[in-house]
Amino acid sequence: MPSSHLDLGLDLARDLGPDRDQRIVAVKPITVPAPGRSVALQVKVTAPLSGHDLPVIVFSHGNAWSLDGYEPLVDRWAAAGFVVVQPTHLDSRRNGIGWDDPRFATVWRVRIADLHAVLDGLGDILARAGGLEARVDHERLAVVGHSWGAQTAGAILGACVLDADGVPGEDFSHPAVSAGALIAATGTGDTLTPFAAEHLPFMRPDYSTMTTPTLVVAGGRDRSQLSTRGPEWFTDAYHLSPSPKSLLTIADGEHTLGGLAGEMAAETTDEDPARVALVADAISAYLYDALKLDDTAWAALHDTAATDDGTWSIVGK
Repeated sequence: MPSSHLDLGLDLARDLGPDRDQRIVAVKPITVPAPGRSVALQVKVTAPLSGHDLPVIVFSHGNAWSLDGYEPLVDRWAAAGFVVVQPTHLDSRRNGIGWDDPRFATVWRVRIADLHAVLDGLGDILARAGGLEARVDHERLAVVGHSWGAQTAGAILGACVLDADGVPGEDFSHPAVSAGALIAATGTGDTLTPFAAEHLPFMRPDYSTMTTPTLVVAGGRDRSQLSTRGPEWFTDAYHLSPSPKSLLTIADGEHTLGGLAGEMAAETTDEDPARVALVADAISAYLYDALKLDDTAWAALHDTAATDDGTWSIVGK
């Protein structure tokens, strides 16, 4: 069992997460076979330098980002004992595929296919990342995503996409995945703005089929320009899915929840490293529990939430 470097028994809003002396290593780029993809699928692998039987997180980035983003999250997860694999999706700004590109209409499907390609080829990916395949526990795999990446990861966890008539689409779930976390996940499609309805018709998730244990993370001040609803839109993945599920709500969090994608990123509207640490450490604690590695940190997080001043809260079902 990997050793956890989490310390969640005190105040998670402070920098009391992974052991800052834990060294990590990143290997990039690794090209993953993806037949028919118009641009090569590449990933980055980040891992602790020591440890065995390590759990794996496959992470899906938000719109326009790449394998080079989200270091504040990924590095913290690696320091906590996870191997993290980050693909660059087709919508990355480095690929130059905008709203008017004919390929954009199917990017959501390519994103899901990217995660399947990574999960199916995980052994080879880890072998090319310095022999990591011998150090991971292949039975303990999780997917995590932020924003559009959360909808992508949600599909792997069992959520479907409704068509214009409300009929659920294909089942994109992956049998190897045991748990996940969705950060700022798209809500239902019945309140999309005209722009979103025209350009993002796939943004109609059906969470009733998402049976995999999942932590949903939402910001209390996250107001999307894609929906006429308020911050509660980002809690649909919790409220409309079957148990077991947990919901972490951060009262002052906006869409980037303190700067998940990176320090001083242009998209960040609520720069707060402690908030990023809270998100990262809460996901680590949840996955350690959901993957049946260690429930200590998740229990400590619940205890801390119960005595907190209301800046963040956790509920479950």
